[in-house]
Amino acid sequence: MNDYVSDDYPQNIGKAEKLNLKTKLAYGAGDLGPAITANISVFFLLVFFTNVAGIPAALAGSILMIGKIWDAINDPFVGILTDRTQSRRWGRRLPWLIYGAIPFGLFFFLQWIVPTTNVWGLFCYYVIIGLISQVFYTVVNLPYMAMTPELTQDYDERTSLNSIRFAFSLGGSILSLFLAKLVFSQIDSRQQQYLVLAAICGLFAVLGLFWCVWGTRDRILAFEAKRTQAEESESIPIGEQIKIVFNNKPFLFVIGIYLFSWLAVQITASVIPYFVIYCMKLKESDVPTVMIGVQGTALLMLFVWGALSKRYGKKAVYFMGIFLWIIAAIGLLFLQPAQIGLLYALAVIAGCGVSVAYLVPWSMMPDVIELDELQTGQRREGVFYGFMVLMQKFGLAFGLFLVGVALQASGFQENIPGQTELPIQPDTALQAIRIAIAPVPIICLICGLFLTYFYPITREIHAQILIQLEQRRK
Repeated sequence: MNDYVSDDYPQNIGKAEKLNLKTKLAYGAGDLGPAITANISVFFLLVFFTNVAGIPAALAGSILMIGKIWDAINDPFVGILTDRTQSRRWGRRLPWLIYGAIPFGLFFFLQWIVPTTNVWGLFCYYVIIGLISQVFYTVVNLPYMAMTPELTQDYDERTSLNSIRFAFSLGGSILSLFLAKLVFSQIDSRQQQYLVLAAICGLFAVLGLFWCVWGTRDRILAFEAKRTQAEESESIPIGEQIKIVFNNKPFLFVIGIYLFSWLAVQITASVIPYFVIYCMKLKESDVPTVMIGVQGTALLMLFVWGALSKRYGKKAVYFMGIFLWIIAAIGLLFLQPAQIGLLYALAVIAGCGVSVAYLVPWSMMPDVIELDELQTGQRREGVFYGFMVLMQKFGLAFGLFLVGVALQASGFQENIPGQTELPIQPDTALQAIRIAIAPVPIICLICGLFLTYFYPITREIHAQILIQLEQRRK
């Protein structure tokens, strides 16, 4: 039936212990900070560079690309280090969240300062601060993600856990947009708007991470005790670990699905402010409202998709959601400024697809880690999550860079610092914005659908893996 486990296993498979609501909520809170800060960065950082700091679009895209490439490079190293961390009091993952939380919030805030009007001075400042900020983002976010398979080994419980996690993630994203709308409506200065918004979001980020540590510690330490007793004593060298990771075929499928899904999410999110302001002729304060339509729908649909996943499986749910997103993207391509009601309707439809892009790839990832444990005898969540995020961020880096270059090549006019009225964009720039919000994401989504169709680990195969792991431990 499959190439990964033997066919000799019991047919009646017991369920793993269910997580209580307190643990699920605490785990979900850990994604609040990364979600809020990432959401604000994705939606507004490129716009901030061009419309507030006055940096040309191609140069602004280069800043984001450098940050993402560096972020991708440090992910596997942090992942390996978290796998090797030893702390009787906090386990392998939690120390990283404890000591990284405050610097993470601080350096996020520093990205929104405009210290000079010199373009190259700004370029150097944002590159340096961006690199440090990305390090601390990895320090808190990667160990957090690697906690998922440590909290539960139940196939469907993981989907439930990720539903809670992304409820906090999308809830944080929506909260950040409400805050953006409130701040933008109360403060006239564009620079002050972003400073106040960054300070509030940074505070939420730190508090959410501390909540996660407090609420998951007991469960994580119980898993650590069991893992330490069961894990084989022989340590696998780093080079051999990397080789094993990329010989794990289901893992390569998950990387691809996540890469294409999130490339579509990030490119769309980066372009939405430009689309709303320049193509739909709306105010800057209307941008958060449109994005709330997308993120609010995605939040509500998490629980719908979670329930459907238990009945029809992860693949079927991914196909349903992505088809809805493609329909919405086609509509956005032809949308005209007078069709404001249709804009919000398409935002809601797109949100249904964005929801599965959050839920499905991360629900697949723990299954891959269990397969690796069966094959190698070791738990190496940090390595897998590190390389998954590395490949995703490399793709996003070039995607965001290309968006900036495309805008610059199309004649996009950046704002002059201190100027109250935004410049009028040429038709070529408007066409480039439309292409970036529809055809480019559609191509990415189709690639994700193709990989999902051939993803090999089903519920039945995962059940076999768990049974053989349990037999080995006994």
